[in-house]
Amino acid sequence: MSTLNMPALDSTLDDALARVTTAPNGPDRVPGVVASVTRSTGTVYEGAAGVRSLNDTAPMTTDSVFAMFSTTKAVTGTTVLQCVEEGLLDLDAPASDYVPEIADLPVIDGFDDTGTPRLRTPETPITTRMLLLHTAGLGYSFFDETYHRLLAEGRYPSVITATRAALNTPLLFDPGTRWNYGSNMDWAGLVVEAIRGKRLGEVMAERVFAPLGMSDTAFGMTRSMMDRLTEIHQRGDDGMLTPTGLVLPQEPEVDMGGHGLYSTVRDYTRFLRMWLTDGEGENGRVLRPETVAKAVVNGLGDLQVTMLRGVEPELSNNAEFFPGQRKTWAYSFMVNDEQAPTGRSAGALGWAGLANLYYWIDRSADVAGIWAAQVLPFSDPASVDGFLEFESRVYQTLT
Repeated sequence: MSTLNMPALDSTLDDALARVTTAPNGPDRVPGVVASVTRSTGTVYEGAAGVRSLNDTAPMTTDSVFAMFSTTKAVTGTTVLQCVEEGLLDLDAPASDYVPEIADLPVIDGFDDTGTPRLRTPETPITTRMLLLHTAGLGYSFFDETYHRLLAEGRYPSVITATRAALNTPLLFDPGTRWNYGSNMDWAGLVVEAIRGKRLGEVMAERVFAPLGMSDTAFGMTRSMMDRLTEIHQRGDDGMLTPTGLVLPQEPEVDMGGHGLYSTVRDYTRFLRMWLTDGEGENGRVLRPETVAKAVVNGLGDLQVTMLRGVEPELSNNAEFFPGQRKTWAYSFMVNDEQAPTGRSAGALGWAGLANLYYWIDRSADVAGIWAAQVLPFSDPASVDGFLEFESRVYQTLT
């Protein structure tokens, strides 16, 4: 196995964090960043730079708390796989066997001349496997024009309201026919809740967080977590950053398995490391090795991950990892099918969170890492460039 030049790693990664957090407030600035790198044997780098909020001078620290957004999805996927391991869930059975309401979601085929949605019955039922792979037909308003119109017209509440009504959106196509990123994992979380008879947050706490030693991760923050909360900032058209005060619902109607967790980089690194150790945690096993092996490979067949087109500019720019390269999806991660320009191995895993959090898991190189910021919109150039530089520097120190 390749080794890391530890003194060089600390120096070069500290510099990468400092570079994006010391620029003047403008398009090259990120208020604060926490990042880490782990191998199967333990964390090899942990760093913080900048401030938690531009409203005060409190420094960013390695125990700062972040709204994790879509980095939540892989944790939800883990609880789904645990149900499969125990024989409680058939991934290819209709998901309505567990959550009957999902069978009521129609397919939307545009709008008629009066602006009324044209709805029809889907040709195939949604399965939990489709939810894991984002092929069920669901979307997000900030990545899809149809969903954006439905939200703008007040037909459905925003997904960040964490309400059941926000999930009752129509399908964009017949299940299983395309890949499309959306609220699939929120529904997958409801499947887990139906099987376990508990809230998703309780299931995660018992079956993921406890064996991994993740004491600072939850849908609802403790007082200690609130005291360490990092503020979400909005980048304006002029590149300037403004604190928003945005906090996701702390007593949500639904524990949103697609985006609702709060956590620290230190905690999430423990989760990433579990995927390097074939499912083993610090305090016990989370997944069986054979489950991990099946969960980390392309599940899409010939389908591919496509660019995410930002249709709500305040929430997302156009976003694509490694343009021009083939990407697929596993349970529940993106898979880069070719070696990435950063050095990330072909077949590695990764994904992101809306407020410019990014992570990767490279099992063949035995290295994983996460870069956490709190900036909107997604795919913020300063944040993306900072993360890619960070990851590249990690691989440059591998010898």
